[in-house]
Amino acid sequence: MQFELKVYHPREGVRHVQYAAPDEAEARRQAGEQGYAVLSLRRPGLNLRRAPRGRLRIQLFGQELLALLDAGMGLIEALSVLAKRARDADSRQSLQRILVLLGEGQTFSAALASMPHAFPTLFVATVRASEQTGELPEALRRYLAYYRQLNAVRDKIVSASIYPALLLGVGGLVIVFLLSYVVPRFGRVYADLGEDKVPALSRLLMRWGQLVTEHGSALLAGSVAMLALLVYVCTRPSVTAAAQRALWRLPRLGEQIRTYQLARFTRTVAMLVKGGVPLVTALDMTGELLQQPALRAGLDAARQAIREGGGLSDAFGRHGLATEVGLRLLIVGERSGDLGETMEKIAAFYDEEIAREVDWFSRLFEPALMTFIGLLIGGIVILMYLPIFELANSIQ
Repeated sequence: MQFELKVYHPREGVRHVQYAAPDEAEARRQAGEQGYAVLSLRRPGLNLRRAPRGRLRIQLFGQELLALLDAGMGLIEALSVLAKRARDADSRQSLQRILVLLGEGQTFSAALASMPHAFPTLFVATVRASEQTGELPEALRRYLAYYRQLNAVRDKIVSASIYPALLLGVGGLVIVFLLSYVVPRFGRVYADLGEDKVPALSRLLMRWGQLVTEHGSALLAGSVAMLALLVYVCTRPSVTAAAQRALWRLPRLGEQIRTYQLARFTRTVAMLVKGGVPLVTALDMTGELLQQPALRAGLDAARQAIREGGGLSDAFGRHGLATEVGLRLLIVGERSGDLGETMEKIAAFYDEEIAREVDWFSRLFEPALMTFIGLLIGGIVILMYLPIFELANSIQ
């Protein structure tokens, strides 16, 4: 099979060569023996000009690229290594396309920006800012730190949700098993006792068991249909937006959702400003992180005020883009001139506040949920055995 390779040699520069080889690995090996670094490889059916659809695992890509650059490799050589060992076709094609564009004289950030489905806007902006200073490794290090910190609170929330979700799932299955299997069998046992000998609450439970016995298939089909309808309704944008508005109105929960959005927003602005991105540009790029309409409207007004010469702390305070403590820290940062570092401290303060709320909620909600499910299951079991107790008392 004939392969066309775009290669780089320290003395010859970038050039195209062709090799006859049984597979891609052999073609790369032949090029390597001649001292070439393979930038791209074209074979039948491969189009390096097509932008891949999938998004790279940006954290892994950044870590590997940073490690290679810290080891002393140049950018092209490092990207060639990553392309060679890419785990999937989309990642490999993305990296090969970057190498082709670099070989044509484009900057690294321009090559990344040509594939918005693979590389986030913030990552591209970080790289573009580093091209002004020549500190790409430091920019990657800063982005990776930002990425880890940004996900720390979200991971904590997910971790705190695992146990309640398991408890709800297992408890729900037990309740369904009792109501659909055990209760109908008890109902048949108590059918000959007569309704006057069965307590009222137990009688209601037994009637449910009788309903399941006689119309089990219809109940199952109706439950599945209701579940499918619920999933469909919940995925509608209008319903999702209404649910979000309802959550934002809740006194304590709404405030914590606002703080979470402000934390992400502030940390992202801090990362961009520390990387050399102008403040107004950073605010333009991070607006999508604010999902609440009030916060987005406040950001638009704050941007306009800053463009007109207003101070950042004054604009943020007037339009609700910082808490009271965050606003005081922002004023100090403006006075010291270290705005990026100050905003990072503000984001860390927000994260700590959210972490405390998550811990408090977990300590309160988990025992309450366990108690509720225990009482529900215990109540069903007691109602099933109550007629037996009544019968035993009447015999005595």
